[in-house]
Amino acid sequence: MTKESAPHHEHLRFATIATDVVPFTIKDGELLVRLIAVDRPPYFTHTKGLPGGLINPMETAEEAAVRHLEEKAGIGAKKTYIEQLYTFSSIDRDPRGRVLAVAYLALVPWEKLSHEERADTKESWWSSIKDAKRLAYDHDEMLTTALARLRSRVTYTTVISKLMTSAFTLTELEQAYESIVKTDLDKRNFRKKILKLGILKPLSRLRTGGRFRPAQLYGFVSNKVEEIDVL
Repeated sequence: MTKESAPHHEHLRFATIATDVVPFTIKDGELLVRLIAVDRPPYFTHTKGLPGGLINPMETAEEAAVRHLEEKAGIGAKKTYIEQLYTFSSIDRDPRGRVLAVAYLALVPWEKLSHEERADTKESWWSSIKDAKRLAYDHDEMLTTALARLRSRVTYTTVISKLMTSAFTLTELEQAYESIVKTDLDKRNFRKKILKLGILKPLSRLRTGGRFRPAQLYGFVSNKVEEIDVL
């Protein structure tokens, strides 16, 4: 980088390192993302973004991500699956100075969230993906990257298990896939393939109380994210 290309960064010797988190959940068959209020005048006033902040000298990037997830998004980390997403290092991604961001993908089942964690407040709220636009910093790019990663990962791993409750029907699992990949799946082929993979186990109870006949409940055989050929 030459002096001519970024004169406003000449006084900086080192970059600051931050971390941001893209928290996803699925509610009623819709993929949601947790956003926070961002008010950093004069650059960002009454806008929104992804939860995140600086990394303290005595913590790892993941520890910082967990801290910001809890403090700014109000989501407990113990019930949340987190994996590193990407490092965003564009020169001018933060107008306040030279800041690199280590981003994380976070997945949590809606059913595991407490009343407080589900609630929308002035500081943080769950948003539909279509409404999560014009975000602060480079968070539009960050969200797009996270969506692409999630959509790719669910096709060849069992990472969708981190968005499902411990007991679900095949219809609920199919709807979860559809909410992520944005494609209608063939019900018969999907069920045949998903059961043949051996990643699900039938539970000893049924889903009752709906308009339809009782449905078999399933759970994932393993808590680990495994590589498989799903879609």
